[in-house]
Amino acid sequence: MTTFTPSTAAETLATVAWAAAEDSPLEIFGHGSKRGIGRPLQTEHTLDLSKLSGVTLYEPAELVLSAKAGTPLAEIETLLAENGQQLAFEPLDYGPLLGGEKGKGTIGGVLAANLCGPRRLKVGAARDHILGIAAVSGRGEAFKSGGRVVKNVTGYDLSKLMANSWGTLAVLTDVTFKVLPSAETEVTLALRGLLDDHAAAAMALALGSSAEVSSAAHLPERVAARVAGGSLGSAAATLLRVEGFGPSVAYRIAALKDLLGNAGPLEEISGEISRSVWRDVRDCAPFADGSEKPVWRVSMAPAQGHQMLLALRMQAAVDAFYDWQGGLIWLRMEHGDPEADLLRGLVRQYGGGHATLVRAAPSHRAAVPVFEPQAPQLAALSARLKAEFDPKNILNPGRMAPAASSATLGTATEGAAS
Repeated sequence: MTTFTPSTAAETLATVAWAAAEDSPLEIFGHGSKRGIGRPLQTEHTLDLSKLSGVTLYEPAELVLSAKAGTPLAEIETLLAENGQQLAFEPLDYGPLLGGEKGKGTIGGVLAANLCGPRRLKVGAARDHILGIAAVSGRGEAFKSGGRVVKNVTGYDLSKLMANSWGTLAVLTDVTFKVLPSAETEVTLALRGLLDDHAAAAMALALGSSAEVSSAAHLPERVAARVAGGSLGSAAATLLRVEGFGPSVAYRIAALKDLLGNAGPLEEISGEISRSVWRDVRDCAPFADGSEKPVWRVSMAPAQGHQMLLALRMQAAVDAFYDWQGGLIWLRMEHGDPEADLLRGLVRQYGGGHATLVRAAPSHRAAVPVFEPQAPQLAALSARLKAEFDPKNILNPGRMAPAASSATLGTATEGAAS
């Protein structure tokens, strides 16, 4: 096996052009933090982008940052924090959940996987903040899309097309994101002891109010003890995050207390504990246990999520918690069986959605569709896109679907919205 480690866009272009000419498939990754997501790859060569690193432009006053695709996300977040700014969509870190280290993700991987966190409800995901890209297609051709200003419009928005393509359409070499100021104050209001259905009702009430809640999650009993070093205790915790200027946050927290005073015991969480709680919710810390028990990420209508989970519990041993007001459900199958058909059947029964197998043993990932299967019309569109960008199927072949139908593309499924 040959590992190519380009340090420039030109070297990346040369490598992909060679692979295209030789019909030689490539596995593409940055630091490998998400390497275990998707179907197992069997490629003779790898394209390691970890040396394609460095911030190429940062203008705090213009709220714009550009970096080479292999730049560590941790490095970028540190730079932004020093200037009181952030990637507002708070991309999750899959490393610990998949048995790796924290902080190994790259900025290119953020877009390729369309990452986001609990603030998804308010600000969207990576695809909603990307301004421009430079990339190399599977044809061995370099191309650019977008630019370095928010209002740049140049034909088709190929930048967003790369979101959730998992390296199957093109190799990103440079990305430009919009950044935003960090909140001055963050306070989390926790309702304790609610069952899942009551928690769903409370979150819906809070999100429908004028309190401008930026994040809403529910950690059932015992799951709560696995975040923020156990500082929440084991009782169920329904979490509502409010951010902004200090006086505004205080006013909105008071309004939420009045609104939800009859729902159950209330607690205020602030400072580093609040930030730690939401980091752990974002990174699925309750299931980052070093095991290979299958973990699923299910996106569906918030009002239906708890009903689907109740029906699932009747047929399988499941541990779970909710983010996005209940619209994102993290599931761990306790008996080790992915239960793909059962889970996806129940998701369809309760209004539809998307289920992605995030963690499982390689044999399980090879046996079931890891990403949500597409409807025939979407699959045909995906096949056409794949044929245009990577006609020889040399970029991460088979990662999103079996090689015979590897055109299945996440941009048309759940990843486009998350």
